[in-house]
Amino acid sequence: MKSIKRFLFLPLACLFGHAMAQTLPLEGNWIKASDPNIQYVGRVSFQNPDAPAFTYPGVQVNARFEGTSLKMMAKPMSGYFMVQIDNSAPYKVSFNAPKDSVVTLAVALPNMVHDVRVMYLNEGYKRLPEFRGFGLDDGCKLLPCAELPVRKIEFIGDSMTCGYGLEASDEKQGFADETSNHYYTYAALTARALQAQHVVVARSGIGIYRNYKGPKTGNAECMPRMYDQTLFGVETEKWDFANYTPDVVCVNLGTNDVSTEPYDKTMLENAYRDFYYTLRVKYPEAKIVFLSGCTMFGNKLEHLQFAMDAVVRQARLKGDTNVYRFDVSTQSGDLGYGAAWHPSKWQHEKMAGELTAYLRGLMKWF
Repeated sequence: MKSIKRFLFLPLACLFGHAMAQTLPLEGNWIKASDPNIQYVGRVSFQNPDAPAFTYPGVQVNARFEGTSLKMMAKPMSGYFMVQIDNSAPYKVSFNAPKDSVVTLAVALPNMVHDVRVMYLNEGYKRLPEFRGFGLDDGCKLLPCAELPVRKIEFIGDSMTCGYGLEASDEKQGFADETSNHYYTYAALTARALQAQHVVVARSGIGIYRNYKGPKTGNAECMPRMYDQTLFGVETEKWDFANYTPDVVCVNLGTNDVSTEPYDKTMLENAYRDFYYTLRVKYPEAKIVFLSGCTMFGNKLEHLQFAMDAVVRQARLKGDTNVYRFDVSTQSGDLGYGAAWHPSKWQHEKMAGELTAYLRGLMKWF
C-alpha cells in the first residue's frame, strides 16, 4: 500500500501545484522560513528572516519533514520552482498568479519522514522572489536536514548558466520564464553528477566588461561590478563570501561581450585579468576554470580564447597553478536549439557531460 501512495503523489502534486493557490490568512501547521531546520544553498538575503529573498537561479531550499502532505508559501509572482521529494522524479510548480501565496507540493505521501529539495528556476532580479515557509500536517514538524555534499562549485555566467529558453521548442521563440529552467542546465547537471553543492551568480545578457549590445567601451553594470551583491542589482546588501567557499569556480562569461560588434579585445583581456584577481582574493585556495560557451565560433571564439589563455598563462607565470581553461563543444544544431538560438536541453546535457569529465579529473572527484 505504501508503494502505491508513493507512486500516486506525484501527479496529484503536479495538479495541485497549479490549481490549489491560497491567500492569507492561513490556518494549520505553518513552519516559518526562519526555522533553523530549513537548509538554504545560494545567495539568499535574510534581512527579513521570515521572508528570505533571492534573485539568482539555482537557489535551493531544503527540509526534512514528517507527515503525508507538504505545502509551500512564497511571495506572489515569484516564478517557477523545481521540487523533488525523497527520490521521486522532480516536478515544476508555479507561483505566477498575482494572488498566489501557497501551493500544495504533495499529498497522499506515506506517513513517515520525507526530504524535500526546492530549487528556484528563473532569473529573479525583476520579480524579487521570497520564500515564506512550509505547511505540514497537524502535529508534524521539521527535523534536521541531511548534511549537504562536501564538494562545492560556484558557477558565474550569463544566460546559458541561467538556463535561458532551454525548454523552448525552437530557436524562433523569445525569452519566457516558462521555458527557462536552471535545473536542467550544464551547471546543475554537472553539480549533481559530481555530487557537489553549487551556487550560481548569473544573469542573461551580462558580460565580463560589456553586456549584450553594449558600447565598445563597456558597461558599468557588468558581472565584475555586480559580483559582490547578495541580490542582483541591490547595492545596499553585499554578499559575505565567508558563507560559501567553493573548491572550484567555473567562469562562463564573454559570449555577450563579443556577440555583437564592436568590442575591444584589449578591454576584454583586461577584464578577464581583473576578474581573476578579484576571484583569487575572495577564494585564495580555489581552482578557477575559465570556460568558453557553446554558442561562439570563428573569430569571436578565437578572441575569447586568446583573452582567457593570456590571463591563465600570466597567472601561472606568477606562480598560481590553480587557474585553468576549458572549452565545451560548439553547438552545431544537431541537438536542436532553445529560445533565441540558445542551447537546448540536450545541448546542456552534452556540455554537462564534457565539463563533468573535466572537473572529475581536475578535482580528483571520483
